[in-house]
Amino acid sequence: MAARGFPYTDLKDFLAALERAGELRRVNVPVDPTLEISEVVTRTVRAGGPALLFERPTRGEMPVAINLFGTEKRMAMALGVESLDEIGARIGALIKPELPVGWSGIREGLGKVMQLKSVPPRKVRTAPCQEVVYSGDDVDLNRLPGLQVWPGDGGVFHNYGLTHTKHPETGKRNLGLYRLQQHSRNTLGMHWQIHKDSTAHHAVAERLGQRLPVAIAIGCDPVVSYAASAPLPGDIDEYLFAGFLRGERVEMVDCLTVPLQVPAHAQIVLEGYLEPGERLPEGPFGDHTGFYTPVEPFPVLHVETMTTQRNPVYHSIVTSKPPQEDHGLGKATERIFQPLLKLMIPDIVDYDLPAAGVFHNCAIVSIRKRYPKHAQKVMNAIWGAHLMSLTKLIVIVDEDCDVHDYNEVAFRAFGNVDYARDLLLTEGPVDHLDHSSYQQFWGGKAGVDATRKLPTEGYTRGWPEEMHMSPEVVSLVDKRWKEYGL
Repeated sequence: MAARGFPYTDLKDFLAALERAGELRRVNVPVDPTLEISEVVTRTVRAGGPALLFERPTRGEMPVAINLFGTEKRMAMALGVESLDEIGARIGALIKPELPVGWSGIREGLGKVMQLKSVPPRKVRTAPCQEVVYSGDDVDLNRLPGLQVWPGDGGVFHNYGLTHTKHPETGKRNLGLYRLQQHSRNTLGMHWQIHKDSTAHHAVAERLGQRLPVAIAIGCDPVVSYAASAPLPGDIDEYLFAGFLRGERVEMVDCLTVPLQVPAHAQIVLEGYLEPGERLPEGPFGDHTGFYTPVEPFPVLHVETMTTQRNPVYHSIVTSKPPQEDHGLGKATERIFQPLLKLMIPDIVDYDLPAAGVFHNCAIVSIRKRYPKHAQKVMNAIWGAHLMSLTKLIVIVDEDCDVHDYNEVAFRAFGNVDYARDLLLTEGPVDHLDHSSYQQFWGGKAGVDATRKLPTEGYTRGWPEEMHMSPEVVSLVDKRWKEYGL
């Protein structure tokens, strides 16, 4: 069942819905975007608190909306559902069983979903995001209350800018979510990582000796903001996906000075170009890993035009070790993409990406075990599955284990494993931000087989039966519970 008022027209509409539901608090005293907002947000997130609207930041010209996705309840509200599993169920119901297994199946499956629910973006001629226009010397990023989140950060960062690029040869659009370091009043550092599609677009532009047009939208409606973070195959348009989630088409408008389109109802849009070959030091930055990422050279966006709504609201996010606001985003991806992962790897019953593993360091997977070394087969399949390939630790359990019950998973992983036989060690790609790997971009991985072992796997002792109370006694105690006076 869709949330009241869904789909939301824009960020302000979503904030109003949160406030009606008691999920938004306004902070009407002056608060500093340098460190102070970060500390307030971090305490709020860890207390399970509401979304926040800082109405009087001491830097910048607009209020700051933050912690919008910090709980699964608010994330479900953002996507217009009661439970995040509803969207995965919708996708699963639309995917046809005759689709091929594997990565081609995921692409074809998503493509069929989008065709069945034809929701391509719709172009409009005028848009709220262009009500106010700044160009030339009037462009000043200091109008935005960008955050310095941690003391060791290299400066002010804009942490929820939706970055739009096009492949210079094919024209294929990409929407991504990357941090943006403010270098000056009109330049930004583009921290797009090695595995990202925009990195590939920039590489082609540089090979051709061309400038790459870029448009950044800040403060979009919550579905578009989520879609920018979703790990979609490169040939699935993020705005088609957002339209499917919204149940209606996303309105887009042509930028004023670059050949790109942006969401018509964004709060703020930055338009500009990357010059081929130009790099500036970017960082350090306190990231979602809980550690500072080092200074590295990254491309520089020269912002030539800035447009806004009248009375815009600035959207950002705080990054830190878990728990933090990105928990809701990560859980949404886990639940939405479950049927697609199962299409690719049919052996999977369910999976969980623990927030403490920042959603890509660990995966807990349950399978219906049918043959020797089945768990190891699934491990290797996951390490070959798009961005799941970055997973460092995979724990495989039997189908009767609830992968979301970490106590039960730990019981299986600690007790069901002979680490001389049931531990698979390998090497492969890791996340750009991973600090533990001895070499950047690749490192060691482990798979733990916590399933029951079969005689055909060399276990000849006879796997013991796990203890369970008889149903009759459970029923008896249920009936007499009040008599015990406990």
